[in-house]
Amino acid sequence: MAYGETPSQTVGPYFAYGLTAGQYAYDFTDIADPTVAGPDAKGEHIRITGTVFDGDGNPVNDAMIEIWQADADGNYNEKPIDVADTGFRGLGRCGTGTDAKLRFWFDTVKPGVVADAEAPFVNVIVFMRGMLVHAFTRFYFDDEADLNAKDPVLQSVPADRRDTLIAKRVETPTGIEYRIDIHMQGDAETVFFDV
Repeated sequence: MAYGETPSQTVGPYFAYGLTAGQYAYDFTDIADPTVAGPDAKGEHIRITGTVFDGDGNPVNDAMIEIWQADADGNYNEKPIDVADTGFRGLGRCGTGTDAKLRFWFDTVKPGVVADAEAPFVNVIVFMRGMLVHAFTRFYFDDEADLNAKDPVLQSVPADRRDTLIAKRVETPTGIEYRIDIHMQGDAETVFFDV
């Protein structure tokens, strides 16, 4: 008897129940949430915000964005869950269904330079329905033009697509925000990396 392949599953929406409990009003604590750095963390405190759009340009209500970043000194936290010493976790998760406008956000500090010739950046992973494998990208900062011009990863992206990776700085009454949207398909599709 011959058997066919087992049907594949996608990465969502089932993943969010355990990974972004707040999105579904569960009363247990997430391992990671949108707070990447607490008030005592060293560095410039910022908020990163954006929306995930599908191929038709509609906001996605059940995506999960996960970020991983260096601290203000350019160091990665070896134990991202333990923030007791520095107030900096380095890891964050946010479900887009947590916000009424279907946005993601992270309260963090602006990362420092990790290595020579690199600009400050945030690693980003996108999980959402309809995807068999999560997507990887990065966010850079528009006020780091000199370092962005030297960053080898950013410079490997075609010049007409680099803006899909650049978060725009905005001064708000509540503090500094960097805004960037993630477009899964279409003319404004975000650059994703094969890692």
